[in-house]
Amino acid sequence: MKKKVFGYPKFDESGEMILTTYENEYRDMLMDIRVYKLEKNQTKIFTSDDEEIAVLLLNGKIEINVDGIEKIVSRKSVFLEGPYAGHVSHSKIISAKALEETEVLVQKTKNKVTFKSKLYTPEDAPWKYSSQGWYGNVANRRVNTIIDHDIEPKSNMVLGEVLNDPGNWSGYLPHRHPQPECYYFLFDHPEGFGASFVGDEVYKSVNRSFSAIPGGKLHPQSTAPGYQMYTCWMIRHLDGNPWLQTDRCEDEAYTWLHDAKFNPETNAFEKK
Repeated sequence: MKKKVFGYPKFDESGEMILTTYENEYRDMLMDIRVYKLEKNQTKIFTSDDEEIAVLLLNGKIEINVDGIEKIVSRKSVFLEGPYAGHVSHSKIISAKALEETEVLVQKTKNKVTFKSKLYTPEDAPWKYSSQGWYGNVANRRVNTIIDHDIEPKSNMVLGEVLNDPGNWSGYLPHRHPQPECYYFLFDHPEGFGASFVGDEVYKSVNRSFSAIPGGKLHPQSTAPGYQMYTCWMIRHLDGNPWLQTDRCEDEAYTWLHDAKFNPETNAFEKK
């Protein structure tokens, strides 16, 4: 099966939308990622003998049980409220009962190490602005990190979210890292769009599309003016080489912009 780096998935009749698996065209992600649409009163149970699992609430209201940690949680929209996410190691169970129509994203990867189950709340993963005012004030984005190596060192996954200001860039300067990364995109209006770069290839990002970025590929993103873009970002650690917040490796062709000054006479940035 030929490998791909971008997808436009659809929900099937059961309400399941498959992004990446260990065997499909996006197997380089080394993760199984799916989105589920739950009808009111529908219950979904997630467990695996050899995978850790994270269940992220995208919108709706659920009664979630994370290995015995039970709570009713709700989220009007990823653009309005912060995340709730359950995270368990292999052989543990997360159940979600929808109290209204709901969507959840489920991220899984192979991991036989046991760690403490956790229900993350918006207080655990606050939004913080990143790159605000840089490069002509067009790289403004809010970021949260739900799971990473510092938060749970026994996990093999990273899970976080990004909100791009309309017309702004994300992942800029262009950067790369050896670990594979998947982006799942949502827009605050259904006709919203942006551009997703994977190495030298460029794809139109639209509502519910995703980018599957192999390790080592540059991957900046942008969103069209007038439209706010949400990105769920998911990284799979490599064995013996986990992704760390300090691992961002910017392409040297663009790093001069860190010290560049804007010249209003030429309407351009200039090197020092």
